[in-house]
Amino acid sequence: MSAPLIGLVAHTGKSGALAMATRLRDQLEKHGAVVCIEERTAEMMGEAGGESTRELANVCEIIVALGGDGTILHLVHEMGDDLKPIFGINLGSLGFLTCVSTSAIEQAVECIVSRSYVKTQRVLLEMEVRRGETTIARCIGLNDAVISRGTLSRLIRLQTWIDGAALTEYNADGLVISTPTGSTAYSLAAGGPILTPDCGVFGITPICPHVLANRSLIVGDSSTIAVSPCEHQGEIYVTVDGQESMAIAPGDMVYIRKARQSVPLAVLPGVSFFEVLRQKLKWSGTAI
Repeated sequence: MSAPLIGLVAHTGKSGALAMATRLRDQLEKHGAVVCIEERTAEMMGEAGGESTRELANVCEIIVALGGDGTILHLVHEMGDDLKPIFGINLGSLGFLTCVSTSAIEQAVECIVSRSYVKTQRVLLEMEVRRGETTIARCIGLNDAVISRGTLSRLIRLQTWIDGAALTEYNADGLVISTPTGSTAYSLAAGGPILTPDCGVFGITPICPHVLANRSLIVGDSSTIAVSPCEHQGEIYVTVDGQESMAIAPGDMVYIRKARQSVPLAVLPGVSFFEVLRQKLKWSGTAI
């Protein structure tokens, strides 16, 4: 069996990133892996060279992300069309995407090198903004697309359709359209439901709605969700995964649909979504 070719990406702003990236690289190479280091990570480690994230995705069989959940989101946006498995190791507290802490790094290294990790395919959403007949923006996201107000603290009105059928006009601080993966992020904070990764739906959750009857809605991920700002609105922005943001105007149409590609997240064998959920949300099974 050939030696695994592994990409290494670290959040260079995280405390302890340098020491842990060096340790992880040394441990992987000790176990016979070939390690390619992302260019900003290489610079942090004082090493010449380094590859872009897109180059790592082209040549490596798996990418190890050292940081937090945001590190994985950033990685997905930088990899391009060649979405390789991502194994997340958290430098802080346990995350929903980075479900291995640095205390289990030896176990993680053995799992990665032996290729015994388990891959779960995560649905991506595609966000498209059209102005008239012209597409002015398009990108993919792992977590969510958020349409929200700008600097002024006032409600915005958003007309929403599902597969061409009018849904409602939301009068709220904004709207979160989330994948199952993103249901434990901003959507959850806004009162949305927790969705299992394989449930095949999108969540639509208003942020602080003015009308109390406006609750979260679950739609199949074969649906196309369309949102347009109503007339006479202030600044309104659409942001995908907290990574890419752009201003939209009344009359612009924002379309959210399931992307053609998905991204595989790699985890240790025996680690379930529900185990991570219990740990992260500190569910003890009691009211106290």
